Amino acid sequence: MSSSFDELYRNTLNSVFLERARQQLEQGVDGLALADAYADQGKPDFSLAHLLLVDAPDDVKREILARAYERRADLTDEKAENFDKQFHRPFPLVKLEAQKDRMSAQQVRQQKRIRRGTRSLNMN
Repeated sequence: MSSSFDELYRNTLNSVFLERARQQLEQGVDGLALADAYADQGKPDFSLAHLLLVDAPDDVKREILARAYERRADLTDEKAENFDKQFHRPFPLVKLEAQKDRMSAQQVRQQKRIRRGTRSLNMN
């Protein structure tokens, strides 16, 4: 049995984003259109907040959220390349964040919880 969009992703979001989305919806904005616009900007937290508050099919919500993560990954990769050119050295941790966002997008499309796992270092 698969979980709903709300069940999978509500706990991954800070309540500040939800409150801001509620305020925007109360002002009459189209929540789905705004979630889509935030996805285009690479802002998955803002997209998710609106997606949790609007009535739309889960597959539509998943696609928008996944696209938001992918867009943020693309923007992060661009930033890493610009830093590389500017400072003449690689920025592997920035690239790692882009990889994590792509993994998050994949997990969303597979109807899985987002796991942004980090590896712990063994100091012994």
